[in-house]
Amino acid sequence: MRQLLFCAGLMLASTAWAQDSAPGKGIYTCTTPDGRRLTSDRPIAECTSREQRVLNPDGSHRTTLPPFLSPEERAAKELADRRAAADRLAQQDAIRRDRTLVQRYPNEAAHQRARNAALDDSSKATRLSEHRIKDLTAERKPLADEAEFYKGRPLPGKLKQALDANDASIEAQQQLIENQKSESVRINARFDAELARLKKLWAGATPGSLPPLGELPVTAPATTPKR
Repeated sequence: MRQLLFCAGLMLASTAWAQDSAPGKGIYTCTTPDGRRLTSDRPIAECTSREQRVLNPDGSHRTTLPPFLSPEERAAKELADRRAAADRLAQQDAIRRDRTLVQRYPNEAAHQRARNAALDDSSKATRLSEHRIKDLTAERKPLADEAEFYKGRPLPGKLKQALDANDASIEAQQQLIENQKSESVRINARFDAELARLKKLWAGATPGSLPPLGELPVTAPATTPKR
């Protein structure tokens, strides 16, 4: 089977090199694994696993015939080539991201301003929820006072529904506050990681030469309940 593969490879190689080398006949030369130096006017079977130099009739170098690969070897080479291409693209992307980061934040003051702005948005959302809880608590007081008249008895449906809705709204606002606390932690973690990277880039590190920023946990976006 191996010999059949070699023969097929030699036929393909001969055809390709016949096209590349015309006009004039090429001289193939190689060194076998055991050290013998061979020369022929066609691809050399003993050197299918090694490079073969193709010379012009005057002895000058024309080109090089690469080793013939088995299907398994060819598949492995193609996989390695794809991985290398993916690595190159990833490296180019890392360089682009680092350059963009430095352009966006040329100094620590600019980065701190961006951090403060991001945290301020979260703080505003927290303050809105806290204010809404105060309003809901005030709205609950007359409902609770009315419920005192029914102590030990079932509440009227409308009163019970109003109390349940008030409790659910307060709970929703409390959940929003917890979400904003988590968001503030995520924001600070992201800016801390960026700042550590920026300090190295500002100090002269080559864009794309640093380890990638770790993925940070993403907090689910908070939704404002209906009033």
